[in-house]
Amino acid sequence: MAGYGSDEEPKIISTGQPEVNKKLGGGIPAGSLILVEGQSDAGKSVLCQQITWGSLNNDTKVVMFSTENTIKSLVAQMDSLGLGILHHLLMGNLKIYPIRSSDIAGDPEEVFTKILGCVEKLPEFELFIIDSLTPIVTRSSGDVVLNYFEQCKSFCDQERTIMNVVHTYAFEQDFLVRTRSVCDAHLRVLIEKVGDKLVKTLEVCKIRGATQNTGNILSFDVEPQVGIKIMPMSRAKA
Repeated sequence: MAGYGSDEEPKIISTGQPEVNKKLGGGIPAGSLILVEGQSDAGKSVLCQQITWGSLNNDTKVVMFSTENTIKSLVAQMDSLGLGILHHLLMGNLKIYPIRSSDIAGDPEEVFTKILGCVEKLPEFELFIIDSLTPIVTRSSGDVVLNYFEQCKSFCDQERTIMNVVHTYAFEQDFLVRTRSVCDAHLRVLIEKVGDKLVKTLEVCKIRGATQNTGNILSFDVEPQVGIKIMPMSRAKA
């Protein structure tokens, strides 16, 4: 892989959206363990879908685990945002694994095991996105969750990139602090009230190894056939 023990440019995880990439310091370095956390309906899934689309178009093979969508509904949802992925799915550069609520209710620890087993068995894939961990985390003990993140970290040391998406409320505060510290990149998505408007905000809390300076706050909206649309701060504050 480019960037490991070579003079080539380090490989990055790209969103395909120049302004978002800029805030991410040019993109998240491949091999990172990423935590995306935030409120309900703040845009966590859309951010993951944008990163999936951008990565696929940057020749990065992606695996998506979804507790919220089937393959058909995820393809349709992304297509409605102008983030077409069907051809990548048909070409084998994208795999989508829905996670059923019955599986989580039965044995959440086994779900973690299956996710990690998939990462191990697909070495040709570089980016793994789990959207979202919330229903699994809320049914698991702290030790099980922490062990999962530690095993994710060991795969990232082998040049995989793993993005875990979770609602902030899924963790107790002390445990959330520990989880954030394990991760190489931490992104937080919020809904803030500015004047009489609700604004989606991406906060770049940290990205270890970014090739450029990272930004801090990015306001955005989600529009059909556009996906993430950056809002100028002056407009966001209006």
